[in-house]
Amino acid sequence: MDKNFNIVDLFFDAAGKYPEHIAIIDKKRQITFSELEKEIQDTACHFLTKGIRRGDRVLIFVPMSIDLYRIVLSLFKIGATAVFLDEWVNKKRMEECCKIAQCHAFIGVSKAHILSLFSSEVRKIPIHLGTKFISGSKNNLTAMPVLPHDTALITFTTGSTGTPKAAKRTHRFLHEQFKVLAQKINPQPGEISLPALPIVLLINLAVGSTSLITGYKARNPDKMNPDKILDQINFYKVDSIVASPFFIKQLATFTIKHQVKFPSLKKIFTGGAAVFPGEAKIYQKAFPKTEIEVIYGSTEAEPISSIRIEELIKEDLFAKGLNVGKPDDNVEVKIISLQKGIINCADETEFQKIIISDGSIGEIIVSGPHVLDAYFNDEKALKQNKIFVKGKCWHRTGDSGFLIDTTLFLTGRCNTLIYINHKIISPFLYENYFQTIAGIETGTILEKERKIIAVIEPFPGFDKNEITEQIRKIKEPLLPIYTIKWISKMPRDARHHSKIDYEKLQRLLQ
Repeated sequence: MDKNFNIVDLFFDAAGKYPEHIAIIDKKRQITFSELEKEIQDTACHFLTKGIRRGDRVLIFVPMSIDLYRIVLSLFKIGATAVFLDEWVNKKRMEECCKIAQCHAFIGVSKAHILSLFSSEVRKIPIHLGTKFISGSKNNLTAMPVLPHDTALITFTTGSTGTPKAAKRTHRFLHEQFKVLAQKINPQPGEISLPALPIVLLINLAVGSTSLITGYKARNPDKMNPDKILDQINFYKVDSIVASPFFIKQLATFTIKHQVKFPSLKKIFTGGAAVFPGEAKIYQKAFPKTEIEVIYGSTEAEPISSIRIEELIKEDLFAKGLNVGKPDDNVEVKIISLQKGIINCADETEFQKIIISDGSIGEIIVSGPHVLDAYFNDEKALKQNKIFVKGKCWHRTGDSGFLIDTTLFLTGRCNTLIYINHKIISPFLYENYFQTIAGIETGTILEKERKIIAVIEPFPGFDKNEITEQIRKIKEPLLPIYTIKWISKMPRDARHHSKIDYEKLQRLLQ
C-alpha cells in the first residue's frame, strides 16, 4: 500500500503549510486550516467509535457547508467511501440510489433524518448519525492507507427517468482530476474563491485557498439572491468564481442593471451547460476586467475542453455548431459515428472504423487519466457508456459535435438531434439564433411530423407578434419554423438549472 495515496493527505499537506489561512467561510462562521484539521481528527475518531470502518459506504445528506467537508474528509481519513445524493432528489430516486449503493451508515442533517423515516431503504441502513461530533479526541490518527483503486466517492446522476448511474471515483481518479482541474482553475494559497461546484471546494482545500460558501441553494435556483451574493463577493474581496452558467448569468444581469463594480474579481470559470455567444456578451459586459472561461466537461470527464469568452463571442454567427475550444492537454477527443446501443470493438482496427473525419457530426468520446472508467454495481451502464480498446477506456459523452483543426464544436445531445430530408438538424443552432432576438429569454426546437416546431419562453411583457415576425425571418442553413409554441418557463436540469430538459419539455407539450 502507498500510505500517501489517500486523497485526504493533500488537505493535511496544505494545513501544515498554511495553518492560519481561512479554509472555509460559511455564513457567519469561518474556520482555519488548522481548526478544520482538528475537527476532522475528532470526527474521524467519532466515526470509528460509532462503527464506521475502512471500505464502508456512507450516505451523506448534508448541504454544502463546513460540516459537509469536515464529514467527507473524515471519511476519507478512515478509508471509508462517501456516497452523495443531490439535495433535490425525490424519495423514489433516493431509494433507487440506496438499493445500488448498499450503504453501511447514513449521515444527515435533522431534516434529512425526518425524511428518512418515510424511506424503507434508508431505514435499512444500520448506522444513522447526525452532523455533530465529540471534540477533544486524544487519539492522533494518521490517514488510513488506501490502494489507488479504492473508492473514495460515489456520486449519482439523478435524472428524472431511467436508472441512476453511480459514478465511482477512486483515490487515483481524484488525484488525477484534482491535478487537471487545478491546472485549469489555478487556485492559489491565500486567494479567496467562490466555488458553487462542490468538487472545486475540495481542490481549494488541497492547495490552501479560501472558499466562500454563499446562501445559494441548487434545489431552489429561482430563489437566488444575486444582490446578497454580490455583496459577499465585494465584502470578502473574492478573487475567483467557479459556478454554473445560470449562476453567472444571474450575477451578470444584476450587475449590469445596478452598475456594480468588482475591483478584486480576477477570474470566472463556468461550465455544466452550453454558453452561447449572446450570453457570453452579457458576462463580458458585466465583468469587463475579469478573465472568463467556459469549461466543457461532464460528470465522467471534467474538463474536456475550454474557451475564453473573447474567442466565443467571435463565433456570433456560427454555422454548424458551438465552439467549446481546444481539448485539454490531458485528454484525447475523437468523434465516432452516431449509433445507439452498446459499441464493442475487438481491436484497434474495428475502433478506427467508427471514427469519422473532421467536420462531420458524430458522438464525442474522450479518454484520459481523469476520465471515469467505472460505475458502482452497474455493468449495464458500463457497457452503454464506455468503449474499451485493448484496456484503454473511451467514455461516450452522449454529446454530438465535430472537430475542425483540433477545435471542438458542440451540436447538442445526440438524442436531441433531428433528422429531416437526410440532414442532421441541431437544436443548438436554433437556440443560439433565438438568443439574438429581443424578447426571448430562451428557446429551442422539437420535431413533429417531420416539421420544425419552435418552443419559446418570452420575457414578460414582450409582444409575441414581434417575436414571431423575427422568427419567421430565419435563414439557411436553418430550416423554416412550422409553428411556435409558447411556454412560461422552460424546464431546466436540476443540477445546474442551465440545460434545457428536453424530455420534460416533450411531456409538457403533450
